[in-house]
Amino acid sequence: MTAITRTDLEGLTLIHRGKVRDVWRVDEAHLLLVATDRISAFDRILGTPVAGKGAALTQTSAFWFRTLGLESHFVSEKARDMPPAVAAHARRLGGRATLVREVAIVPVECVVRGHLAGSVEAAYRKDGAIQGVPLPPGIPLGGAFPTPIFTPTTKAAQGHDQPLTYAELEAQVGFALAAKLRDRSLEAFALASKRCRDAGLILCDTKFELGHDAGGRLVLADEALTPDSSRFFLASEHRPGERPPVAWDKQVVRDYLRTLPAGSMEAPDAPTLPATVVAATLERYRAVYRKLAGRDVEAAVAEAVA
Repeated sequence: MTAITRTDLEGLTLIHRGKVRDVWRVDEAHLLLVATDRISAFDRILGTPVAGKGAALTQTSAFWFRTLGLESHFVSEKARDMPPAVAAHARRLGGRATLVREVAIVPVECVVRGHLAGSVEAAYRKDGAIQGVPLPPGIPLGGAFPTPIFTPTTKAAQGHDQPLTYAELEAQVGFALAAKLRDRSLEAFALASKRCRDAGLILCDTKFELGHDAGGRLVLADEALTPDSSRFFLASEHRPGERPPVAWDKQVVRDYLRTLPAGSMEAPDAPTLPATVVAATLERYRAVYRKLAGRDVEAAVAEAVA
């Protein structure tokens, strides 16, 4: 499979080229989101793509937008549902393209956490709380919180997103919008968690983006519940307190990068990945989709480009 790391789509206007997605304008109301095979970690695009990753991301997001039953910007990942000129691009992109309605994104990352993992562990061990949310003592790494918690962050154009307390979020966006962001995010997390449990997965944490559509409604946007934006555990092997949890996302990439000499991430040339890490990463992305949807990504791609 040939990796797609950059798109140039004749007849469309490039709006944004992010770490992973290229965003193209279709018309005054619609955009085409293309999940490339670029992969980023620690706020840097790496020098080695993961061929096929973009298709896995696109089909996973499409699965969730169709499954959750919540209002979103999603129109379709299927080329036959797109305008003819756009459909031709979508077919060539091999299941990496999604047609969406343009929305005004709220500049906040809406993070929901159901289990203890990642960078917030240190704050919990130190303060017994995460971003102002108090938690009971003794939760092991990978252990479940009594209820999922909403821990928003800033949405930085460059560099690291910064954590926000709920009070800080209210000050930034207002009381009413803060409550809507929290409630919509927790609702989506609850619905997705149940589907994950039924599929043998545990949804540890995820981040949502929400935006206002042309009618002023607050809807889900960007991607949804992919291994790029979420941390999953395999239920059959998850033993918090007994052994370290294994995250079914791009943790294998982060783990490899941490073995590199100091300064590697700041060097002029981005770090590259060995073939074994690329293969392991792609298989985790594909496995998450397979467990959730009950079929391989290739079947979804074939349907998308038909």
